[in-house]
Amino acid sequence: MSEPVVESMAEVRRHLADVIDRARRDETPTIITRRGKSEAVLVDIDEYRRLKQIAEQHEEEWLNQLADEAESEGLNGSVSMEEMAALLRSAP
Repeated sequence: MSEPVVESMAEVRRHLADVIDRARRDETPTIITRRGKSEAVLVDIDEYRRLKQIAEQHEEEWLNQLADEAESEGLNGSVSMEEMAALLRSAP
């Protein structure tokens, strides 16, 4: 992937098709600014899917790690679903 090009929203509006072609053909993302502030990035759809897959994979690994840590802490102080339901039914 090439270094991103930074363009204002007005510039992108004037030549959106070219910006999309650059993202797809040249694998060059465009950082879109508004009033000098970065607002969005336009990337090729394949790059978006790749980044989304990486993010989902890391999220799943993180959740699995949390579950493993919780499991390794043991069951001290835990209650079953049935016990929790009974406690909730008996609450005033």
